[in-house]
Amino acid sequence: METQNGALWLTADEQRSWRIHLEVGRLLTHRLDRDLRPFGLRYSDYEILANLSESPGHRMRMSDLVRATLHYKSRVSQQISRMETAGLVCREICESDRRAQYVVLTEQGCETIREVAPHHVAAVREHFIDLLPADLPAVLCKALTPVAEHLRAVRGKA
Repeated sequence: METQNGALWLTADEQRSWRIHLEVGRLLTHRLDRDLRPFGLRYSDYEILANLSESPGHRMRMSDLVRATLHYKSRVSQQISRMETAGLVCREICESDRRAQYVVLTEQGCETIREVAPHHVAAVREHFIDLLPADLPAVLCKALTPVAEHLRAVRGKA
């Protein structure tokens, strides 16, 4: 296997695996985003609504939401502003740390996630889960968990 500047090149199989992984990620995100448009949402909006709906009290510190969505703070802040205007979320000051903010799911946000979630799950099934052999989701989870754990551990280091 050739190297350049000490980097070990990918084999042909590794290269194909890497490229299809990238393509599937982009195409699936694009498709799920399009499937949410009739509800007036973007995929990133749904991601925030889902995180909030699964959190105690339907609230999260802004910093925790930034970590959960893997987006930059400025991007999440702008998105939260748009979602506030739409009535889906609101911001509250954290009493124990006045510098921190909570993002809270509003009643309209709760209604929206309850309405949209079944459609989103159906889209995930149609465009991903149902296209895989029945045993593959568990295999993918087992294979990708160490990668996710590694990337979480090195996130923020650099």
